[in-house]
Amino acid sequence: MPAIALGATDILGLVDLQPTFMPGGELPVADGDHVVAAVNRLLQRFAHAFATQDWHPPGHLSFASAHPGRKPYDTIAMPYGEQVLWPDHAVQGSANAALHRDVDLTRVEVIIRKGFRREIDSYSTFFENDRTTTTGLDGWLRERGFTRVFLAGLATDFCVAWSAEDAMRLGYQVVVIEDACRGIGVPLPNGRTTLDTARERLRGLGIRFITSADIG
Repeated sequence: MPAIALGATDILGLVDLQPTFMPGGELPVADGDHVVAAVNRLLQRFAHAFATQDWHPPGHLSFASAHPGRKPYDTIAMPYGEQVLWPDHAVQGSANAALHRDVDLTRVEVIIRKGFRREIDSYSTFFENDRTTTTGLDGWLRERGFTRVFLAGLATDFCVAWSAEDAMRLGYQVVVIEDACRGIGVPLPNGRTTLDTARERLRGLGIRFITSADIG
């Protein structure tokens, strides 16, 4: 397969590269810190990039601690649908909610904060979990003329996957760079994981999965 050539309408999206999602953080993704080096290499090849930052107030309703008797990874019904309950994480102003200090932000042109409304979680970089409340990223990308979005970051099966799905729905070409992502892989009752189902869902939508080596 020929290498993917980058152009002026391509942009790299860095999803939630925060210590809270890395080993030692409150909601660690296995080997989540390993994506930093891969992302920094990619940033040398892309002329444009954006980043997102999970930014929850204390007592956010996606936290298991906000629901007495519930524990992390339980699911509950919220007005916008089923919600996985998480350990407290990405709390506004905390050190672990900052973007990882080793990520080279030189070419990051905008940082989108999400999940700051207490009553609703936000996985996607484009919409909160009601799938209607926008983050403003779509408008920014369109104003700048970007048409193809490459995604890297954490976690493959949640914030990266939802971002990819919404970007495709909004009309962008979407590419997930797998070696610059890591997933959580929450076990499902059928013996599979959220990582398995996310990959299947995205491939079914026509979203490409590549590695950094596929980029020319």
